[in-house]
Amino acid sequence: MARKRKHLSEIIDGFKKKKILVVGDLILDRYIWGKVTRISPEAPVPVVDVLDDDFMLGGAANVANNIVSLGGKAAVLGIAGTDGAGQVLKELLAKAGIETVLIEDSRPTSVKTRVIAHNQQVVRFDMESRDHLTGKELGFMLSTLDEQVRECDAIIVSDYKKGVVSAEMMRRLLKAAKGKFIAVDPKVGHFHLYKGVSLVTPNLLEASEGTSVHIKDEATLLKAGRALLGKLHAGSVLITRGEEGMSLFTSSGVKHIPTAAMKVFDVTGAGDTVIAAFTLSHASGAAMEEATVIANHAAGIVVAQVGTAAATPEMLKKTLKENGL
Repeated sequence: MARKRKHLSEIIDGFKKKKILVVGDLILDRYIWGKVTRISPEAPVPVVDVLDDDFMLGGAANVANNIVSLGGKAAVLGIAGTDGAGQVLKELLAKAGIETVLIEDSRPTSVKTRVIAHNQQVVRFDMESRDHLTGKELGFMLSTLDEQVRECDAIIVSDYKKGVVSAEMMRRLLKAAKGKFIAVDPKVGHFHLYKGVSLVTPNLLEASEGTSVHIKDEATLLKAGRALLGKLHAGSVLITRGEEGMSLFTSSGVKHIPTAAMKVFDVTGAGDTVIAAFTLSHASGAAMEEATVIANHAAGIVVAQVGTAAATPEMLKKTLKENGL
């Protein structure tokens, strides 16, 4: 066990030598913190007394932030508006030390605003555009991909269906990557775009809707996972299952990894953490199952915190040791 712990620790130490390119939809997460002491006389809704207001990196930006927090280097390629939210997003990316290539567009920057009271989300409202890139913006994205892919060790596609991920973009990426590891955090309706990638990381709902298999037990889970593996001609499929852990599907078989989370306060951004930790681990020499274990423990760290969070190498080593790994 000590030898295995040393091996996993060496993988984590290797994160600092790797650079991951994140391509996808950049989101600005806004958190309005407050308390509720009364119900509105105007409608049966809580009145939140605002105590604080925070901005954090979300979507593809949060994936990149997780990579940096874990000790790796990250470059991100995506869209931002020329509005105030876009400026805040750029400032947060710079502060995090994330190399950034932004396509500035007239569309509004994607913003998800969550109102939190007593550590619980009261409501969320979104401001965004879902229009696909076209014209010179798409041309810039495609031409920039070639250079960015050459400079990285692996690629993550963070798809939130806000306009970045398209058939043209995926074709160019697969051609430019030339055998490099490509991981995709998918969205329902876009599964046909991911054919030939190295890894897809759907949650249970996404895996179910992506295969038309209602996942209700282990038999249907296996059916859905194997269907995705064959349908996408992917190297592997990692289905995240919440409190049930994760299931890794490869050509060699299936491996179920129980959850590492001791307590869950907020699942916001957990999928971003999983794909960031997995890709960074695999790029650093971890086998697929080892990368799954590391990603599982990284996710366990972030769901125990309220708000968009990220794990660190020290936190990861600590939780692995506490779990006998």
